[in-house]
Amino acid sequence: MPVQIVLKLQIYGLPYTINAKEIRNEDMIMKQPRIDGPSSSSSFLVNGSVDRVSRVPPFFAARNGFHGSSSLGLTGLQNLGNTCFMNSAIQCLAHTPKLVDYFLGDFRKDLNHGNPLGMNGKLAIAFGDLLRKLWTPGVASVAPNMLKSTISSFAPQFNGYHQHDSQELLSFLLDGLHEDLNRVKRKPYVQAKEEDDRPDEEVADEYWKNHLSRNDSIIVDLCQGQYRSSLVCPICKKLSVTFDPFMYLSLPLPSSSLRKMTVTIFSTDGTDLPHPVTITVPNSGTSKDLVEALGLACSLRNDETLLIAEIFNNSIFRILDAPSDSLDLIRDHDRLVAYRFPKDMDGAPLVVFTHQEQEKSYTYTFLSFKKFGVPLVARISDFSNGSGIYKEFLKLINPFLLPSEEYLIDDDASRTSAREEDKVDDTVPDEASNSKNEFKSYLDAQTDFEFHLVTGSYSSSRIEMNEPVPILKSDQKIEVSVSWSHKMIQEYDTSILSVLPEVCKERPLDSISLYKCVDAFLREEPLGPDDMWY
Repeated sequence: MPVQIVLKLQIYGLPYTINAKEIRNEDMIMKQPRIDGPSSSSSFLVNGSVDRVSRVPPFFAARNGFHGSSSLGLTGLQNLGNTCFMNSAIQCLAHTPKLVDYFLGDFRKDLNHGNPLGMNGKLAIAFGDLLRKLWTPGVASVAPNMLKSTISSFAPQFNGYHQHDSQELLSFLLDGLHEDLNRVKRKPYVQAKEEDDRPDEEVADEYWKNHLSRNDSIIVDLCQGQYRSSLVCPICKKLSVTFDPFMYLSLPLPSSSLRKMTVTIFSTDGTDLPHPVTITVPNSGTSKDLVEALGLACSLRNDETLLIAEIFNNSIFRILDAPSDSLDLIRDHDRLVAYRFPKDMDGAPLVVFTHQEQEKSYTYTFLSFKKFGVPLVARISDFSNGSGIYKEFLKLINPFLLPSEEYLIDDDASRTSAREEDKVDDTVPDEASNSKNEFKSYLDAQTDFEFHLVTGSYSSSRIEMNEPVPILKSDQKIEVSVSWSHKMIQEYDTSILSVLPEVCKERPLDSISLYKCVDAFLREEPLGPDDMWY
């Protein structure tokens, strides 16, 4: 005849008796694996003994629906006023199985009232009482007033009802619970030993035993570990290995070590149109890295150099001429240009040509102009008269010249004419004719363009062709404002000047996982002279 065994189930301080007949009547079958020892510290009692009995934690019992206990643990925490940061941390701990089993058992036997680092057991008692209320059947919500008051009395930063960081409170709570429940009453002094080329497993076990000799609690059992830290001396190359305990890790967000940048290249010899290039540089690089990458991308010759500038509001905002400048100063929505110069002109003053055109106006009382396009630059050494500036500007805008209608209509005729001109014997040059044509080009330029030397934010002086340009010898950067006539706007493709891409229009969004964050945390990093590596 089978013997009927009565199980006494202690659900968080509330005794409840279950017999096999009641379970069968309600069609509730509970299957348990056979094990030799206790699988957890849950409080299933059989005749007052837990020795060699298969036990089911309260979580599994609740899921199997023992007499209305299926709602166990589904209890909310009332918001006391901006305490959602605290409630979220408490709920995480209140649903950690082994921690719940511990606090719903006889946790008071581990209270350490004499620990100077603890809180006289008050924090552990307040947390344990709150946990029991959260796992009491039939309770919808609980107000964590006592725990909030206890935390505030020992940590004034959490006093009041201001918003705080949830992880900061969680770390304080775990530290406080550990010290209140530390089973070590007297902490011995432990002398750390060198690893002396011993195996890592042996050294790790030694460090962990030393840690447990001073710290032994349920928090250590569940929430603490240790990681291996190695340090190499940059001088003697000695390797030092230690194992440090931790309860939580501050993980960095991984970021790419490289960065793509788009820069527009401008030639200063009047031969090529501007063109953008995209290069890859170190994410923490300098202007020197940018210049080197651009030099390779645009096939920079040995007798050439690059001048990189940031363009803002149709003007040069700044020139990146310091090789050590960090690329972090360049934002993704900035616009950069790189001007190619011959190296033999490095000592000449830099002339910056900004463009402006007349705005449409419904009145004739005054003329107004607006800036457009990317500034063009040149290095000019002769300022004896304005003709040098005229010549240099016409050379710079030569690639933007649109083909004439006659050329487009009758291309073959123009080629034939060009071949006939090549056949003309030029042994006797017509110097008067050349001089006349040169003067005519200057005259046309003076009529189609107006050049003004910018001397201040709102002041400028017109540059005359046959008069010296009034500049100072100390000036290394000269700004010249060029007013374009409507005729020249039609003859040159100024739209190319107005298109300038951003440094990086849109960076690809890489997915970030916890494993990537851990890899970034474990990545080796060099220590500088200011780091206390020793």
